[in-house]
Amino acid sequence: MICILHGYLLDGSGSNLWTRSIVEALCRNGETVHLVCQETHPERYDFIAEAFAYGMDGSLVTLFRRDVPYEGRCIFHKPQLGDTLPVFVWDRYEEFTNVVPMIELPDAAIEEYLKRNTDVVMHIVQAFAVTAIHANHAVLLSVVAQRVSAAASIPFTIMPHGSDIEYAVKKDERYLRLAAGAFAAAARVFVHGQEMRARVREVFSSVPDLDGKMTELHLGVDSGLFTPIPRHLRPKNIDRLLEVLAQAPRGKSPEMSEVMRQRLAGGRTEREVRAALRSAADYAAKQPDADIEAKLAEIDWANDKTLLFVGRLIASKGLQSILAALPLILDRHPTARLLVVGHGPLREAMEALLWALEHGETSLVEKMVGWGSSLEGAESKAFATLRCFYDDLGDRGELESYFEKARHHVRPGRVVFTGYLTHRELCYVFPCCDAAIFPSVVAEAGPLVFLEALASGCFPLGTYFAGMAASIDAVAAALPAEDAELMKLGADPGNTVADLVTNVSAALRLGDKHQDRLREVAVAHYDWKNIARKFASELGSLGL
Repeated sequence: MICILHGYLLDGSGSNLWTRSIVEALCRNGETVHLVCQETHPERYDFIAEAFAYGMDGSLVTLFRRDVPYEGRCIFHKPQLGDTLPVFVWDRYEEFTNVVPMIELPDAAIEEYLKRNTDVVMHIVQAFAVTAIHANHAVLLSVVAQRVSAAASIPFTIMPHGSDIEYAVKKDERYLRLAAGAFAAAARVFVHGQEMRARVREVFSSVPDLDGKMTELHLGVDSGLFTPIPRHLRPKNIDRLLEVLAQAPRGKSPEMSEVMRQRLAGGRTEREVRAALRSAADYAAKQPDADIEAKLAEIDWANDKTLLFVGRLIASKGLQSILAALPLILDRHPTARLLVVGHGPLREAMEALLWALEHGETSLVEKMVGWGSSLEGAESKAFATLRCFYDDLGDRGELESYFEKARHHVRPGRVVFTGYLTHRELCYVFPCCDAAIFPSVVAEAGPLVFLEALASGCFPLGTYFAGMAASIDAVAAALPAEDAELMKLGADPGNTVADLVTNVSAALRLGDKHQDRLREVAVAHYDWKNIARKFASELGSLGL
């Protein structure tokens, strides 16, 4: 019997999405799986048959028991952790008042987190005859699995997800040491592909026989949820989306954005701009916008060319590159629309950048590019793509023409911020879009949204390096070479935005040409049910 350890939620993207998807697929395949995580609303997931909470005082509370519509079932376990939640990248969490990047945690807090989870997992192993443990992330739950494995003599596996390596292991010697110890003791280390294999090999070069432990396990997609539709049915698909959204709690209101725009008009210093951004940021970020219905109603879904970005709104995901390219894309496709789906600390800055482009505020655009990702409260080189692009336009004498095109084409409604959407809503959005763009600035182990675009027949474009390159290469063989090249955006900051202008413009002219082929690749290679079978088989073999 399998026990999966995941330190965060089931809602959301990245490792949350991987966990949710693999557990659901295991249940569909008839497996019983125990899941340890911090999900706040386990009742929302129909594969969870039983749910338990473990109090700080040692108490055990049954949250619910119910039948599930699957051959298998998930038993959910939630350790109470107090106020502190260690994270890789800061975000708001409903039940935690002290969300702390791991590298800022003192040793005592790390040990308290490890001990709390170890006690709960040890109870689960003993009470339910667990035969193998799987831990998400290189730290910290890998260490929990290591401790329980040593005490209970059962094997465990680890899957690094990228964020743990980039934001903890590489930045803090403590986590490198903890992770290396766990990797040395693990029976298997699952990697999403060759890029992650190489990254793990480089970072953990001191771990003996690591190559022999690494096993490739592709990311997946629910090909039953994400399916293509003909263009003429897109309006009906959006109608279904609106039905799903009808009862959803809401986040950002249009009044908040209007207040920000008014304050931008009256201030130009970095301090004034930051104050304007803060004035529009006090809302429930993990909800759809209050006026999402009105925004979606402005789009002619049967005829408009529609672009899609889905992801966390942080500089490393590259949304700023798309917005910089947009004036020139709109110059070639004047009726095109861009949907921006997600939440994050860069949202208000991106709305401000669009406002500056629309109103010819070239000085503000230049200043924001200079301030860069510090606008989201983090320092990185993620805005280098914009600096390179604008410098190149200036060198060619085309900067004035660019800003004129921006004033002419960037209008309210051309870029639609939807707020946060879950898979329950995204499955209706992807098939209604012509192209999906994922211009990540940092290495991605293997973006799941890329696969969801494939399964929906939506033409995907991404930065051609790391795991994204592997995903693109897997699709390229099924397409004509010249069309496959359009999926590739240059990873060099000097090329990314220019490639977006050229490749997105060409991709929009493809129409529905490759819809069926994209879908076939997704089903054949990335369906979650097949991946779950391999995962269960690997863990099952460890006890032999």
